[in-house]
Amino acid sequence: QLQLVESGGGLVQPGGSLRLSCVASGFTLDNFAIGWFRQAPGKEREGVSCISSGGGMRNYSDSVKGRFTISRDNAKNTVFLVMNSLKPEDTAVYYCAADFQGQEWYKVPPMCRMITIRHEYFAWGQGTQVTVSS
Repeated sequence: QLQLVESGGGLVQPGGSLRLSCVASGFTLDNFAIGWFRQAPGKEREGVSCISSGGGMRNYSDSVKGRFTISRDNAKNTVFLVMNSLKPEDTAVYYCAADFQGQEWYKVPPMCRMITIRHEYFAWGQGTQVTVSS
């Protein structure tokens, strides 16, 4: 079964940190860029960060730039999102998604995207809840 599984969410106080993980099963992440997205109650899903297949490009939304760091360990088939200096407005369900970049992704400049159109991605995880509250 092809799937992504997020973990690492939880309840944290403002100013605290969390590390989210996105693990793939049934396929390898080598040929995929990975995006992290979040959706707060009553709001639309928004892109948070993304990383290209080889890790050469990393993008962040303005709201998390300087606080969040995305990385990947292809040997572990895992992508991480380290979130520091968390704010109450970071409260949301966080999702990861796999964006196929082809078998020869290494022959072109690295890229990743944070569009929120579900069918544009190969797979989505079920999400992990992050709550920032005192």
